[in-house]
Amino acid sequence: MGKILGLDTGGTFTDAAIIDTADFSVISTAKSFTTRQDLSIGVGNAMRIALGIQPAIERPSSVLEVGNKIALDDIKLVSLSTTLATNSIVEKTGNHVALILIGFDSDTLTIGNLGNAVAHSPVIFITGGHKSDGTPQLPLDTETLLAAIKTHAPHVTAFAVAGYFATRNPEHEVMARDLIRQHTQLPVSCSYELSSSLGGPKRALTAFFNAQLISLLKSLIDATQQQMKQIGLSCKLMVVKGDGTLVSADFAKERPVETILSGPAASVSGAAFLAKEKTAIISDIGGTTTDIAILKNGSVDLNSDGAKIGDWKTMVEAVNIWTSGIGGDSEIHIGNQLHETQVKIGPRRALPLCVLAEQFPQCLSVMEKQLSAPIGLSTDGRFIIPLPQKQMPKWLSKTETKMAERLTKNGVSAIADVADTQVALGTIDRLISKNFAQLSCFTPTDAAHVLNKFTMHDKDAANLGAALLARQKTGNGLPIANSAPAVSILCLNYLHFLSALKISDAAIEEDTGNAETATKTPTIKEALYKPQKKSRFLDHYISMSVPIIALGASAHTYYPDIAKRLNAKLILPDFAEVAGAVGAAIGHVIQKIMITVTQPSEGIFRVHSVTGIKDFSDLEQALENARSEASKRAEKNAQNAGAVFYHTTLSEKIETADIGNGKNLFIEANITAEARGTAD
Repeated sequence: MGKILGLDTGGTFTDAAIIDTADFSVISTAKSFTTRQDLSIGVGNAMRIALGIQPAIERPSSVLEVGNKIALDDIKLVSLSTTLATNSIVEKTGNHVALILIGFDSDTLTIGNLGNAVAHSPVIFITGGHKSDGTPQLPLDTETLLAAIKTHAPHVTAFAVAGYFATRNPEHEVMARDLIRQHTQLPVSCSYELSSSLGGPKRALTAFFNAQLISLLKSLIDATQQQMKQIGLSCKLMVVKGDGTLVSADFAKERPVETILSGPAASVSGAAFLAKEKTAIISDIGGTTTDIAILKNGSVDLNSDGAKIGDWKTMVEAVNIWTSGIGGDSEIHIGNQLHETQVKIGPRRALPLCVLAEQFPQCLSVMEKQLSAPIGLSTDGRFIIPLPQKQMPKWLSKTETKMAERLTKNGVSAIADVADTQVALGTIDRLISKNFAQLSCFTPTDAAHVLNKFTMHDKDAANLGAALLARQKTGNGLPIANSAPAVSILCLNYLHFLSALKISDAAIEEDTGNAETATKTPTIKEALYKPQKKSRFLDHYISMSVPIIALGASAHTYYPDIAKRLNAKLILPDFAEVAGAVGAAIGHVIQKIMITVTQPSEGIFRVHSVTGIKDFSDLEQALENARSEASKRAEKNAQNAGAVFYHTTLSEKIETADIGNGKNLFIEANITAEARGTAD
């Protein structure tokens, strides 16, 4: 028996927790700022503090106090969860990727919001693909494909490939992948490797996100392994998937899309472990997102249909979580909202002004100067921070390259000083979305500082940001608020309302199966927005029948008011602020493989696998072949994912049709093998 070091890297903090496997007690925790410019700093700080080693502190307020020293040899495993993949999709900051669609037409982009996901990325339509029985519908147009690869390779960071009915025969995806590898050094994500389910557009979306996330997750894993080596930890590194299970670091690098909802899944597992509740709603507020899950009978549901992130539904099996762009570090800006508020929160994450001031004290004098001006500007209290780049990629436009070079030269800048036109502002927005720069502006964290609900950072910067926001004009030409405290109350009230609304959405969908019911019901919205308001004839009253388990570093700041709006019992468990790190430390390795058997014509039973199609004249022979291959592949994947000890189980769903006279016609069979094991 030994100890496991769990890590959870979020958009704002990187958390650590050490679990003693003898009794599964939490014996040490730590929290450090996530350092986006160099992830290894934040990860290394968190690990060192948890281990009782003095860290290389980036800022005095970035870490908690160092505790008792823990022997490095006692650490048998390091397990990493992260919200970086989820945040990247919510904030639309993924890398520039080319999507190759084989055998699809342009209408495919209108299905499942795929077109909005790929946005300005190149989409290449290639003739080819397969029929539902696994036979080619047309030959693959390799000539056009090769020309497209050579055209787009200099301008993208990776390729994603999805073929029509590739889960029934991946031949054309494999050919496309081999061509890309032959003529470029870029990563390739094939849809058939990520899901065995039907649904071409959703598979294409999953492959696209996977390609976008490759370099991001590689950076985090490399940073973690680098710090482990420097500290002297020689144990294995595992990564948490979106379903809460573990895979090896190398496995995660190849399939980063499976870490979508990794952080939330770890937090949910940690919450169930820490709170010891059987049934509850778990709500985890981070810097970028709020993640909500339902705990039933001590376990959390998996969404086998595919994880939904923001506006997109993928084919990644994950914990059933409602994720929205509401966090303590969400951008607060002006917007026309209901319920008498003129502020808008999220979904983009920003560096709070109170934190910026610790890194860039000059922002105080800049905001004082802006406040002394007779007329406020929409860019007041808003700063842009360039993120380090090894070199400017060729796929940036000329205006984006010029602005990126200017920002790099200037360092942290007031947006008003570098963008005085709508065109320039649009360029900065695109650089933020492409992860070349970070926004700093007034956030709920700043509002909490103004109101003395949270006081870790620079309150003067928060007050100045609030004063600048307060004098912004509403649609009727009047200031939003008459003081810094007043606008801060307005912002936090709106965050509390949105959070309560999202929890209500999850509860109602769980009760009725109807999505977004609360959001679309004016009476519920009214009751949550003004919970103390008395009506002339009919009072609106919301009451939760189960407790809320609140997680996150700022849970103590926000959730008492949120629970009050919902008339819910609030549980803030010990170690709630590092629940994701705790959840990462208690995970297991699970790998599933599903193989489909069909009957394309009488007397022929076809097994569809990643190696192609195999035909049998006997159904039982086909089923046995599918069982054998599914088991072997699940066990191989479990080994590749880092499992040391594992056992495999089989389940199958066989569809038949009654054709009378006591006879059944075979339609289709899905054979699923699950290999479950431990990583240490």
